[in-house]
Amino acid sequence: MSLKLNSKYLGSFVSEEALLAIEPEVKKAHSLLNENNANAAGNDFHGWISLPLDYDRDEFARIKQSAKKIMSDSEVLVVIGIGGSYLGARAAIEFVKSKNYNLTTKNAPKIFFVGNSISPTEISEIYSICENCDFSVNVISKSGTTTEPAIAFRVFKGLLEKKYAAEEAASRIYVTTDKAKGTLKSLADRMGYEEFVVPDDVGGRYSVLTAVGLLPIACAGIDIDKLMSGAANAVEKYNIPDISVNDCYKYAAIRNILYRAGKKVEMFVSYEPDFTLMNEWFKQLYGESEGKENKGIFPSSAIYSTDLHSLGQYVQEGERHLFETVFMFNEPKTELIIEADEENVDGLNFLAGKGMSYINRKAFEGTVLAHTDGGVPNIIIEADRMDEENLGEMIYFFEKACAVSGYILGVNPFNQPGVESYKKNMFALLGKPGYEELADALKARLD
Repeated sequence: MSLKLNSKYLGSFVSEEALLAIEPEVKKAHSLLNENNANAAGNDFHGWISLPLDYDRDEFARIKQSAKKIMSDSEVLVVIGIGGSYLGARAAIEFVKSKNYNLTTKNAPKIFFVGNSISPTEISEIYSICENCDFSVNVISKSGTTTEPAIAFRVFKGLLEKKYAAEEAASRIYVTTDKAKGTLKSLADRMGYEEFVVPDDVGGRYSVLTAVGLLPIACAGIDIDKLMSGAANAVEKYNIPDISVNDCYKYAAIRNILYRAGKKVEMFVSYEPDFTLMNEWFKQLYGESEGKENKGIFPSSAIYSTDLHSLGQYVQEGERHLFETVFMFNEPKTELIIEADEENVDGLNFLAGKGMSYINRKAFEGTVLAHTDGGVPNIIIEADRMDEENLGEMIYFFEKACAVSGYILGVNPFNQPGVESYKKNMFALLGKPGYEELADALKARLD
């Protein structure tokens, strides 16, 4: 296990005294998470804490069996879901494989994620691809009535039933939903779809290590046994209520110290483009967990050195209300050596013989020094490589750090009441039955 927190670039913003002062709050948060405390806000969503150790082995085996079938009979897998029902899986696939996975995959299906927007263009493009190939669908929704994925499922279910006989169409639909109730559960039971469970005690943004994430991840040819092994090892590693030895809790503590010092924006940064969707997963995890009661750090992200040419000026000299959490990996997935050029037109012969990973590392070192000199604290998270076991540890590390950080902040890290506001307005404006009064009020405001 290789994940390590490097706090040497926090400057004067986080002192030993500040860490000692916040430690009782960390221990209280640990207690709320680990002692089945009835007073813990959201304690009915603590199932993810022990999940890497006590997950359903029978369902896990069925996930691998279904993935094997999809890989054998489908050129494309369409994954339908929104928020935590797709971000974790897509992030994991790009982390382990590549953000260019669909262009490079050879022994596994291309995987397209839909139902996470209402763009007709996006759905139409993927629909056109599926018209001309064998495909399967994994629809992920606890209720089956969330607007964006429900629309997408209607579209792709219709295409399956158009392309294939009824029995085969049904065999190509894999449903991840509530274990006992809901529109999608009822449909799956009636049609005979293969079913997997969204656990009652695991919220969407914490669900990547359940069937929600594991089926798409396995279909990409990723070893989910190693993924769960990495997470399982992390359970013990990050269960010690002592921030001097527990980097996960230390990270949660540092975030809150910086927040209280006026650092209201956290930039998740990596120097690997394959980390882009991990940044997006982090943004949902922390934004939805902490952003309530007019509190919370605003989560943002960047890929360096790319975004140094667009955001770098602001980070260096803009308002001093942000800090960076930077992810670095000691070994690249592949290496590229710079060769000497006889003419040396670009003046880069001084790099001849050096690997791109070395240059990337020096870009990080130069940037972290510049940004800390400019008053931007940097938290560095280091890992050996971008593989399944490191990813499993990272997922668990950040889920637990998020929960601890939320409790320190004084909010319930497991609900999202604000998400419902836009949905009610959208339903009313679309003319959904039962929303007539709200529709009239909204239309008056829009006119």
